[in-house]
Amino acid sequence: MQHNLQIYNTLTRKKEIFEPINPPHVGMYVCGPTVYGDAHLGHARAAITFDIVFRYLMHLGYKVRYVRNITDVGHLENDTDELGEDKIAKKARLDQLEPMEVVQLFVNRYHKNMEQLNVLPPSIEPSASGHIIEQIEYVKEILKNGYAYEQDGSVYFDVVRYNQDYNYGKLSGRKVEDLLQNTRELAGQEDKKNSFDFALWKKADAKHIMRWPSPWSDGYPGWHMECSAMGAKYLGEQFDIHGGGLDLLFPHHESEIAQVNAAKGHEAVKYWMHNNMITTSGQKMGKSLNNFITLDDFFNGNNPALDRAYDPMIIRFFMLQAHYRSTLDFSNEALQAAEKGMNKLFEANKLLGQIQASTSSVDIKKYHDLCYDALNDDFNTPIALAHLFDLARIVNQVNDGKESFSEEDISMAKKLFETLLFSVFGLRDEKGKDDSHLIDYLMSTILDIRKQAKLNKDYATADKIREELEKLNIQIKDSKEGSNWSFK
Repeated sequence: MQHNLQIYNTLTRKKEIFEPINPPHVGMYVCGPTVYGDAHLGHARAAITFDIVFRYLMHLGYKVRYVRNITDVGHLENDTDELGEDKIAKKARLDQLEPMEVVQLFVNRYHKNMEQLNVLPPSIEPSASGHIIEQIEYVKEILKNGYAYEQDGSVYFDVVRYNQDYNYGKLSGRKVEDLLQNTRELAGQEDKKNSFDFALWKKADAKHIMRWPSPWSDGYPGWHMECSAMGAKYLGEQFDIHGGGLDLLFPHHESEIAQVNAAKGHEAVKYWMHNNMITTSGQKMGKSLNNFITLDDFFNGNNPALDRAYDPMIIRFFMLQAHYRSTLDFSNEALQAAEKGMNKLFEANKLLGQIQASTSSVDIKKYHDLCYDALNDDFNTPIALAHLFDLARIVNQVNDGKESFSEEDISMAKKLFETLLFSVFGLRDEKGKDDSHLIDYLMSTILDIRKQAKLNKDYATADKIREELEKLNIQIKDSKEGSNWSFK
């Protein structure tokens, strides 16, 4: 399969030519949501980033098995120190629900949001609670190989012991020596050899609702364990791409690498990919900082930080305007600019269906090659969009008679717009599906102009407006209260 796709590998800190382990098959695992609350813009960025990767790989002809998990157990309130309650168990306690009621509610809502954003469903969507047996077996392997220890019914990964044979910190750049130096005593961590040792299995205390039997205790798996176990189950001991948000790089992905080496004696993942964060006024947007805006808020406008509601496609296009490894700062102005840009491209695509062919004066193939060069350069969507905007400008010039397209040009440009905008970028041109609010707004404006004309005694303009609207089967009725309109 001939292509020049390069992917930035977080592990090697450089771009590498994409060469799958078993072409044309590609295995991709992406960390999905912890389902204890509604999805926000940060969740959307990860989902859209890897949706583009998924779509583009399939567009290149690969057969992709895309696994995106649901974390429904084991993710404690403090990611790094593994302290506090399980996030889902806490939500269940506060709302007086069963934990799986919480899970089902937010999984359903997440799926609805993903559908609104036109994010394709993954090939497999396994849950942590559905793979307890696999996780227990994985813990047994690590214990057998001497890289973990049991303490009072819990099993912890021995980072210092592991670091004698491997490099804990190779992904994130952290050094065990520094971790040792910065170790602080934390309540509830007395049974660990070091505070940065992480749980593979936790013994459940009496109040803990989510628990399963294991050789060590009734308890639950550590957060990092689910991805190692489920990645191996569905993609094999070695697979091509592992993705997730940059906030998961440490400790989650670092610990995953350690678990796989400790259990299997080799790396599992060839290319590690991380999308950067969404910020608001330069600060990371997230649940822990309580500065997030849910996707539902964006879609219905019910948030004081929003000027108005935004269509899901505006959110999607906004994401595509920044490279996935760059931070992306949210603002109403940025979303409104994204809407204008997206509509320009949609309008250019529609114009192509109305343009009359003549002799060619433009090299369309150049734009095709530039767009694909950008996407092959680590999925550089903003550069690909910039080339599409250049092409849209030329389409407008052709429409104005300043340039000309041959029949072949029109066909090639149409195919490029539709393939990239709708198939690879996953946008939907939803204008015209329900334009009633737009019609109301326009008619209100027209009636205001007519009213002003009458006040200025410019009856010719007022009559002209009425006559032109009648040609469109729109009737104006004047009364003492003012004017209103209706379709005939």
